[in-house]
Amino acid sequence: MRLAVIVTTYNWPQALKLVLAGYGAQTDTGFALYVADDGSTPDTADVVSAFRAQAPFPVTHVWQPDEGFRAAAVRNRALAQADADYIVFADGDCVPRPGFVASHKVLAERGYFVSGHRALLSPAFTRAALASGAPLFDWSLARWAYHWARGDINKVFRLLVIPGTWGRTQRGWAGVKTCNLGAWRADLERINGFEESYEGWGLEDSDLAIRLLRAGCRRRGARFAAPTIHLWHPENPREHFARNQERLTACLRSTEIRARKGLSGHARHPLARDARST
Repeated sequence: MRLAVIVTTYNWPQALKLVLAGYGAQTDTGFALYVADDGSTPDTADVVSAFRAQAPFPVTHVWQPDEGFRAAAVRNRALAQADADYIVFADGDCVPRPGFVASHKVLAERGYFVSGHRALLSPAFTRAALASGAPLFDWSLARWAYHWARGDINKVFRLLVIPGTWGRTQRGWAGVKTCNLGAWRADLERINGFEESYEGWGLEDSDLAIRLLRAGCRRRGARFAAPTIHLWHPENPREHFARNQERLTACLRSTEIRARKGLSGHARHPLARDARST
């Protein structure tokens, strides 16, 4: 199985550097990494290029012009580039633990998509981690328990990895987030990827999950299997949220499986480039 990780980012190179370090430390390096960049300035490309030079796997930087929050569009753009059977979506503010990719490979099963979790750092601890470049991905559970007691991280139990509990089937779409989600490329193509009419923060991941379920896929949980560490940041502007909520309500009321404006609109695009050339 060829696996690709698509990491979405926008103008936060300090966080992306920590996240990429986490992927560089994976126990299983048999994957390709795509940085789906929603219009960042060149300093983000510099981070990707430096990481590409020493990464033990292929790294591709997929960029689109900055025309507002268009996460759905840049994910589709990266998905169109990804030469893989299975796709793991992640975010540029979520640091993976060393077994993240290996666990997603174990959880990948035909007919399912996988929904994972994250633990959130406090604002002050996030600032300290970014300033120091601390290898958060490699910290022991004992060390995280200490920081939980200090209030530096919430829900530290989410960082536990307990193999016997993996892969339980879950119901419904609520709680699915594309900061930690795995799906077969064939299923994503069947539903035409993300619906790009969602612009601004919110709900494009819910729309994707609803259509995957409607297409016959089942939801599998990654609790205690593939956790990530979420760096704190201020909430994104939500001026388009009401309109996105209307779109999601329309999606729930419909029987549509395929996105109206989705993956099919992206061929191999000249803006997709190997990070070596950025």
